[in-house]
Amino acid sequence: EGKGKRRNPLHDFKKTGELMLIKVNKTLEVKTKLLNTTEQCAKRCSRNKGLSFTCKAFAYDRVTKRCHWLSFNSLTNGVRKKQDHAFDLYEKKDYVRNCIIGKGADYKGTISITKSGIQCQAWNSMIPHEH
Repeated sequence: EGKGKRRNPLHDFKKTGELMLIKVNKTLEVKTKLLNTTEQCAKRCSRNKGLSFTCKAFAYDRVTKRCHWLSFNSLTNGVRKKQDHAFDLYEKKDYVRNCIIGKGADYKGTISITKSGIQCQAWNSMIPHEH
């Protein structure tokens, strides 16, 4: 027993129905495979299992039951959104969330200005503050 408490791997993703992402920038990576469920797709994306890139999202083709893992999401430059009835898009919440939890050490979003509008210091810079 004890199986009922397992987390649903889809909890870490934001779902947008009937949407596919098309990469305009050729350097962005995609890997696809036949998988029966969106849960299986999500699990592999979360663990980056068998992927040569960091999975930021996946699209699931409900017709062919194919999973498309993406090295990008809807916020990435060089990506177009396309309405597609066959697909559902699942984006990893960490990369599309614009709120910071706790100290923000795990923040992977796109906000780079403070609440009061000051540009954030780059991680690789020791100016104006050392860290």
